[in-house]
Order: sequence, then C-alpha cells, then structure tokens
Amino acid sequence: MDSGMIAKVEKAKRYAQERHRIRFDSFQVAFQGNHGAHRVSYQGGRWACDCGFFASRGVCSHSMALERVLEGMLPEVRQEEIQGIA
Repeated sequence: MDSGMIAKVEKAKRYAQERHRIRFDSFQVAFQGNHGAHRVSYQGGRWACDCGFFASRGVCSHSMALERVLEGMLPEVRQEEIQGIA
C-alpha cells in the first residue's frame, strides 16, 4: 500500500471514532424483525416504517432501535417540526 493510501486509511479510522462529524439526512434500511422484514426510512427528520404498529402509532420498535444505533448522528429536530407546526 502506498503512503497516500495509508494516510487515508488512518484518517478514516479517526473519522470513524469522531461520530459527531457524521449526520444522516435521509436513508432507507431493510430491518429483519422477529416476524418478518420491514422497510424503515428517515427523511426530513421523520421516520417511516411499513409495519402495522408504526401505521397506528407513528413509532415502532424498528424506528426506535435505529434511533438508538444512530444516537448523535441524526440532525436535531425541533418539537414543532415533528408535530408539523413549523
């Protein structure tokens, strides 16, 4: 490996430890739950999941699990934005 690549690998390792540098704006994931696979997405500060619980409550174990995994890596959303006031 050349010196340029070695430097990039070292920089990547530092970045990976500095999670505050990373902010997810939008994404979609396949989530394997206990009762089947689900599609979970995040866009504009809002979660969505194709499971029945999310459809009735607006939150589910899949979206809450991803919130925990990505703690500190999602943009801060004001409560007014969540409620659709802003």
